[in-house]
Amino acid sequence: MVTLTATSLSSSSSPLNLITRRPFGTKIKNPISHNSFSYQHPTNSHLPSYQFKKAKFELSTAISSTDTVPAADQSSKDASFGQQTETSEKDEKFDWYAQWYPLMPVCDLDKRRPLGKKVMGIDIVVWWDRNENEWKVFDDTCPHRLAPLSEGRIDQWGRLQCVYHGWCFGGSGDCQFIPQAPRDGPPIHTSSKACVAAYPSCVQNGILWFWPNADNRYKDIFSKEKPPYIPEIDDPSFTSRMITRDIQYGYEVLIENLMDPSHVPYAHYGIMRAPQPSKSVKVDREGGRPLEIRVKTLDKKGFTAKSSTISDNIFIPPCVFYSSGSLGGNPDNISASPAGTTENPSTPKPVKKILLVFLCIPVSPGNSRLIFTSPRNFGVWIDRIVPRWIFHLNQNLVLDSDLYLLHVEERKIKEFGSLNWHKACFVPTKADALVVGFRRWLNKYSNGQIDWGTKYTGSLPPTPPREQLMDRYWSHTVSCSSCNLAYKGLNALEIVLQVFSLASIGIVAAAKQGALSAAARSTLVSVAIISFLVSKWLSHFVYKNFHFHDYDHASR
Repeated sequence: MVTLTATSLSSSSSPLNLITRRPFGTKIKNPISHNSFSYQHPTNSHLPSYQFKKAKFELSTAISSTDTVPAADQSSKDASFGQQTETSEKDEKFDWYAQWYPLMPVCDLDKRRPLGKKVMGIDIVVWWDRNENEWKVFDDTCPHRLAPLSEGRIDQWGRLQCVYHGWCFGGSGDCQFIPQAPRDGPPIHTSSKACVAAYPSCVQNGILWFWPNADNRYKDIFSKEKPPYIPEIDDPSFTSRMITRDIQYGYEVLIENLMDPSHVPYAHYGIMRAPQPSKSVKVDREGGRPLEIRVKTLDKKGFTAKSSTISDNIFIPPCVFYSSGSLGGNPDNISASPAGTTENPSTPKPVKKILLVFLCIPVSPGNSRLIFTSPRNFGVWIDRIVPRWIFHLNQNLVLDSDLYLLHVEERKIKEFGSLNWHKACFVPTKADALVVGFRRWLNKYSNGQIDWGTKYTGSLPPTPPREQLMDRYWSHTVSCSSCNLAYKGLNALEIVLQVFSLASIGIVAAAKQGALSAAARSTLVSVAIISFLVSKWLSHFVYKNFHFHDYDHASR
C-alpha cells in the first residue's frame, strides 16, 4: 500500500518515492457536543500538539518479538482486547454522522461540470456555484424523478440543472425553475418538496469537506466544529502534492494498512525504499527488522503514538492519520514562526521536515477512498518542474502492489467477524501496536464496525476480475486533473505518430521514380518505422500506467 509511515520517514530517499444514508433531517446524537482537537505549534517542538481529553493509559498489548506467549496468556489477552489498562473516560459511542469528511482536492474539481461521489453510503454531487463563488455539496438525487444530478450540467445562469427534465437548483438547494410548470400558474417550484438536500461544506488545506447531515441546525456547523487542520499543507515553504484513489477494500483495512510500517520492505519491495539494518543484523534480502511503536493516548477522539524511527503518529477519527518526522538536524531546536515557517537559532542548517498525511474515507462496505499528500520543506524545486502525474505513476504502483492482498484479507476477516479480529490475527510484536490501537478504538467506540445505518447489511461485494479490481482509469485517472490531461495528451501523440508513419510510407509509395533520392526514401522509411514503434510503445505505456498494471510479487 502507500504506507510511507515509520520506516520511510527515517529514510533519506528521494521525494519521488515518497449507509445507508440517513433520511433528510434525521436527528443525530450530540453532533457538536464533543470538543474539537487543539492544534498549535508550541515552542521547542517540531510537531503540532494534540489534546486528548482524559486519555491516561498506554497501549501495551503488543509484545516484543523475542518474547513467547503461553496459550493461557494469549487467551487472557484475547479476553481483554479493547479494554484500557487504567481508568478512562466513560464509554461513548462514536457518531459517524457528526463528523467532517474529505471529498476531493480542490485542484481536481472542475468548475464547469458537476461531480458525483459516494461517502458513508451517501450519494452526493459537488458543483461550483458561481453566483455565490463557492463549492456546493448536494444530495445526488433530483426530487422530481430521482435522476442523478451529477449527470447534469451548470446552466448559463450558474444553476445546477437536471438533464432529465431540466429542473434547476440554486446554491441553497432551492428549486428555481421547472420548465413544465405554467408561467402564469402557482409557483410550485417554491414547494419544499422541490428542494434538494444541501450539505454543509468548506474548503480547508486545499480539500473540499462536507458534513453528512443537511438539517438546517447544521447550516453553520463550520463555526462550531472544524475539520482537522494540518498547517504544513498550507505553509508556502512546504510542498504538498495530492493524489486521490478509489480502492476496492474497506475503510478499516485501508487505515490499518497505512498504520503498518513493517509491511513496506516486503509488499512494496523494489518500488519503495525503506531504511536497511546493518549487514551484521540483516536477516533477509528485504531488510525487515523489529520496530518499537507504543500508543500513548487513546480516546474517542483518536490516539497518538511514538516510535523509535519517527517523531509522532496521529489518528483523528474518522478520516485523518498522519506521521511527522525530520531528516537530519536537531528537531528539538525548531520553533514555529508566526508565518508557519521554521527557524533554528542554534544551527545554521535548517531541519528537513516531512509529513505523511492520509485521509481515509469510508465509501461503502468493501470500498474506500484515499487522499494522500506528503508535505516537506526540502526538494521543493522538484515539484515545480516535474508534472504531478509523474509522481502519481509511482504512487499508483505502490497502491496496486498490495491491493489484492488486502482485498482478500478483508474477506477472511469478515468470516470471523470484525469484533473477533484479535482472534483471527496473531499480532505479537510491537510493530503492530498502531494496528492494534486502531482495532481497539474501533471496538470500544463503534462496536468494531462503521455505522452504515440501514442501507447496508454489512456483506461485502463479490470479488471482480483482477483487471477490474486493480483498475486505474475509473479509480483515479478520470478524476485526476493532471493524469487525465496527460492521458489525453499521450493518446493524441500516439495518433499523431501513427498518422505520420502512414503518411511517410504513403509519400514514398506515391512518389514517382526519381522524384525522391535514395537517401530521402531511406530517411522517410526509417522515420516511419521509428514513429510506428514509438506509437506502439506509447500505447503500452498508457495502458500500463493509466488503465491496468498487474503486480507479480514472485518475480520481484
